[in-house]
Formats: sequence, structure tokens, C-alpha cells
Amino acid sequence: MFVRRESLKQYIKLYPVNASLIAIQLLVWLAMEWYGSSRNNATLLEFGAMYGAPDLQPELWRYVTAIFVHIGFEHLLFNSFAMYVFAAPLERLLGSGRYILLYVASGIAGNIVSAWLQSGPYIGAGASGAIYGVYGAYLFLSVFRKDLIDYQTKQTVRTIVIVGLVYSIIVPRVDLYAHAGGFAGGLLASALLAWTVRLRR
Repeated sequence: MFVRRESLKQYIKLYPVNASLIAIQLLVWLAMEWYGSSRNNATLLEFGAMYGAPDLQPELWRYVTAIFVHIGFEHLLFNSFAMYVFAAPLERLLGSGRYILLYVASGIAGNIVSAWLQSGPYIGAGASGAIYGVYGAYLFLSVFRKDLIDYQTKQTVRTIVIVGLVYSIIVPRVDLYAHAGGFAGGLLASALLAWTVRLRR
């Protein structure tokens, strides 16, 4: 499931939402570099990054815009690669409409949990909360919709979740709260989507 053999044209046709999400965050990053620097705090805030401090709460729209803002090229590259390889098949499994709902909801959930649990001033950005929501959705499907996920994919998903958890804990300057919140958001969104589909059927 996670082997990408498509050409770029085929990829865009098969996964239009995921391709659009990657393109949007690339364009935002280019605009930030042109404006100043994607590592500059003022530029990050100008383009919609999350922030927080005692008695200072971010505007509500930042919970969405921060998903598409990245801090430096390495951050953008890492998240875009994860989306390109791992997120694409989920769009085919869920359908484009349900996929975008799950992706954005997971990203918002990650930002909410991060803002809630951060103990000091911070600036946060990136798609990793949404990506961990994708991992949460795969884990949900591997448990409750075994007919959709083959054994090798199940093992890959569980490995990704474990490695991602360890990575989030031991690597400095990684927002563990956003990752955990996005993962929980993906699980919850998957459960809600499965329930609505069952009702429809």
C-alpha cells in the first residue's frame, strides 16, 4: 500500500486532495522565504503559525493555518514526504471528502492539545499533527476494518506508530503534544466517520 510507483500525473489524478495539500504547504513555504524566512518568528506569525504565552491565546483561525506553515525546509521536506508516501492511500480508502475532513480535524486537534499543554511561550507550526492523525486512522482501520488493510500494511502502520512515538519523545524541539493530539484526533475522526457510513448504509 505504501509503495509509490505512480508518475506525478498519475499521483495527482489518484490523490487530488493529498497532492493539493502538499502543493499548498510548498507554496506557503516559498512565500515565507520570499517574504523573509520560514525560520523567522515574525514571518511565522505573519503566515499563521500557532503561538501561546501566559494570558495570551492565539486567534481561532491559526488552529487551521498553522497546519500549512513549516519551520525551515527540512521540516517541510520531512512532512511532505510522509504525506506523499503514507497519507495518499488513505484518500483512496476514505474518499476525498472524508479524507480532507479527517486530515484537517486531526491537525486542529493536534494544535488544540499543544496549545492546552504547553507550559511556556511557544511558536508551533507544521502538518505533523494531521499526519499523526492519518497514522491514527490507519491504526483504527487495521483493528476495526481488517478487510481493508493487508497484514504487511498493518505491521508497517504499527511500526510507524511506535517509531513516531519514540521519535517524538527523544528528539528535541519536536511537539509531542501536537503529535499525540493529532493521533487521538485521527482515531476519533475515524470512529465518527465509520459510524456515519454505517448509518448511511
